This record gives sequence, structure tokens and C-alpha cells, in this order.
Amino acid sequence: MSASSPPSRSGLPLRARLATTVGGAAGRASRLAGRGDGSVIGGVIGLRLKPDLLSLLARGRQIVLVTGTNGKTTTTRLISAALGTLGQQVASNAFGANMEAGLVAALARAPDATMAVLEVDEKYMPAMLEATQARVVTLLNLSRDQMDRAAEIWLLARRWRAALATADCRVIANADDPLVAWAAGQARNVTWVAAGQRWHDDSWCCPNCGSHLRRDGGDWHCGECPNRRPPVSWVLAGDEVIDPAGGSRPLDLVLPGRANKSNAVVALAVADVFGVGVTPALAAARQVRSVAGRYTHVQRRGCELRLLLAKNPAGWLEALDILVPAPVPVMLAVNAQVPDGRDTSWLWDVDYRRLRGRPVFVAGERRTDLAVRLEADEVAFRVVADVDDAVTQAHSPAMEVIANYTAFQQIRALTGRTD
Repeated sequence: MSASSPPSRSGLPLRARLATTVGGAAGRASRLAGRGDGSVIGGVIGLRLKPDLLSLLARGRQIVLVTGTNGKTTTTRLISAALGTLGQQVASNAFGANMEAGLVAALARAPDATMAVLEVDEKYMPAMLEATQARVVTLLNLSRDQMDRAAEIWLLARRWRAALATADCRVIANADDPLVAWAAGQARNVTWVAAGQRWHDDSWCCPNCGSHLRRDGGDWHCGECPNRRPPVSWVLAGDEVIDPAGGSRPLDLVLPGRANKSNAVVALAVADVFGVGVTPALAAARQVRSVAGRYTHVQRRGCELRLLLAKNPAGWLEALDILVPAPVPVMLAVNAQVPDGRDTSWLWDVDYRRLRGRPVFVAGERRTDLAVRLEADEVAFRVVADVDDAVTQAHSPAMEVIANYTAFQQIRALTGRTD
């Protein structure tokens, strides 16, 4: 990690300055045209003009990379809030544009920021680590997601392991996920966090030898090789965080659900690397109320909607857990566009039986696939055209909305982007 300041625009090579200027203009044009927040197009154009632009923009900055299947955007937001207490500008791709173009756009928008917290797609983490020379890499979890696009998760874990074995960075890793623990196992400097793992269906086997993993509460070990859960420094214990000194504090987050408690404990461990104490880091985390539209409450035709994002079986497990009790109706929306993954067979890994006995509405481009799945779980439902149709039919003052990625973005665009 370089101790120098990040290069100002005037300190970049001429072609890199041109790339950031043109890319920034494209991003602004995209926002003005209402075609998005401009967090991708500017980076795409910048990289076409200067392919090594990410490395140039990353120089001199203290960078945190955040990766995993679920929780990246929220954890990135929580870490950014904690580091913001240091009084320095923190660059971040706050809206989840997590491939190379999104990272470029985030750094280009904040040329004077000495720190950056960047969400990274799990497939691209090794390449982004090499390009940015990040100070900290944060590993949350690994489970099946977009199998038609991303690699099989054991292959991803092997790529992470190889990249981290030779990298000069601090790794903050979830010790409760066996795949994550194995991936970080050869890193030079690891802080282990007991952040929990509720979804076990992708980690029954040992990533080291392939044998069956044995579990005892939160602990796990392989019965055939030495692979086992590493000793931890930070612990999520119910609604409290236990720090490395043994101190216990209530989390008291506004963000709902156990998954966000897990994200917050990881964020506290990252903040500690930068000298941010638990007290100010927690105070900052408690101010986070929504993340890129997730958990946002919006009014639509006299009905208060709460928007929840769920992209894969592990994410749906968490979303279903935080639904308000019946009889509040629920709308489920599923698309299968490129950002979602074309394959919807993962719907059969989600247990929808808990929706029985409450009004359920089904929408999205793949509503028929979802309807068949609900029918198999004996969940009564009605197919609707969109969220407005659901609101009209529900006749309810409140509704929960769970949608996968592009369906979520379509609903946000319809109801107004509020964060």
C-alpha cells in the first residue's frame, strides 16, 4: 500500500485525465436522461480509453474491497459510514456497481478521497485486488448465485485462496462459512469474525478434501482432515457484538434482520483496522436506515410498501424471515434478465411454506415459474401485472415487496428512488 496521496486529476497521465473527463460526462448525461445513476457507463467509457485506469485511480488510496454472495452492498455502506467518522472523504460504489467499470466510476467521482470502500463481484475479486492493491479484503459468504454466469462456488473459493495467498493485505473473513474460511486460510494476515451462517446447503462438504463436514452449533470441522473453523476475534452473539477484548455491546441497528447484524459485525472489524473504535463505528452504523433502496418504505396509492431485495436462496431465506406478520400482504417479483441470471431453478431451493395463510401476489417476467413453485408449496396466490395492480387488489394500508435484482430496480423506478 502506497503512503502517498491519491493522484489528483492533474496528476494523472494525459490519456487517463481524458478518460475520467469523458467518462464523468457520460455518467452525468446518463443521470440527466433518467437512464440510471451513471455508476457504470462512465467507467465503461473510461476503461475503453485507458484500460489500466483502475490501477491509476487506486494509487495512493487506502482501499477496502468487500465481496461475497450476499450482503456486499449493505456491508460496504456500513463500513463507509464507520470510516466516515475519521473526518476524511470515503469513495464508494454505493449503488452496487461492483465490476471494474463501477469501481472506476466510484474512484473517478472522488479524486481527492484518500480512502475507498468498494463492493466487488465475487467472480472478479482476484483481478480487482491485483489492480487496486487493496489494504483490506472483506469476505462475507459464498453460496450458489447466477450459475449461468458465475463460476461454481468451489472454483470461486479456489481462486480467492490463490489470490489471497500472495497478496499483501489484511483479510477480514467470516469464519462460520467453511468455504470462506478455506479461501482465506493461506492469507498472511487474517482477522476471523464469527458472523454466522444460516444457509448450509452449499457447505456440507469440506473444501479441502471433499469429506462431510461435521457441525456442532456454530462450530464446524472435517472428520477426515485437519480443516476446521478457525479461532475468532469478533463475535455476533444474538443482538450483541463481542470485540477482541471481550467487551460486549448491543448492536441496536435500524436495518432489520440477523443478516444485517452479521454485516455490521464484519464492518466493525474492518473499521478497527483503521483505528475506528467500536463506539463511534456502531454509532455510525445505527444511522444507516436503507441501502440503495433496500428496506425503504414508500407510499404508493395509499399503501405503504417496504422494499426487500432477494437474489438467491440464501437471500430469500433472510428476506422471508423479516416479513411483518400476517395478515399484511406480500408481493413477490422475479425476473431472469442478465443481471439476475437466466436460470430460475433456484426457486425450488426456497421454502415458501411460511407464506401460507396470508395474501400473496406474484409479479415479474418469470411470474409463471414463481407461481408453479408456490403451487407446489401449497401457497395461495394471485398473479398481478405489477406493484400497482397488487396494491389495487390488496386493499391494504401496508404491503411487503420482495424482488430479485432487476425486478427490484423496476419497482424502485416506478415508486421513485428514495435512499
